[in-house]
Amino acid sequence: MKTKSQNFNYSDFEAVKNIALTFPGTEESTSHEGTPSVKVRGKLMCRLHDSGEFIPIRLDFEIRDKYLETYPEIFHLPDHFKNYPYICMWISNHNQKLITEVLELSWRGLATKRQIREYDENKLANGS
Repeated sequence: MKTKSQNFNYSDFEAVKNIALTFPGTEESTSHEGTPSVKVRGKLMCRLHDSGEFIPIRLDFEIRDKYLETYPEIFHLPDHFKNYPYICMWISNHNQKLITEVLELSWRGLATKRQIREYDENKLANGS
């Protein structure tokens, strides 16, 4: 097994991680090649790719395609990810509103129905 050089910088994932951790049931973790990640119920939500160039985010195929078409300068899909429900976001090209939106969609695909219901009820109660 060949070892890849680790070219990532943990701080490149900090902003995305902090947003992801605002959703119920999320937890900080470590994934492939020791990269920082966020998981929901033990399943990968997002991580810093070991190249340090982008962040794979779990997203259903239909939703993924919409974001790839709408924001080609922010999201891309390397060949390795085409058969998996992930979208890849360039680390240097994102805004907080868009990443929050995509992370919420990712979280909704991994959370339990109860977590989603409680989250939505809490959002309504707080007027957001």
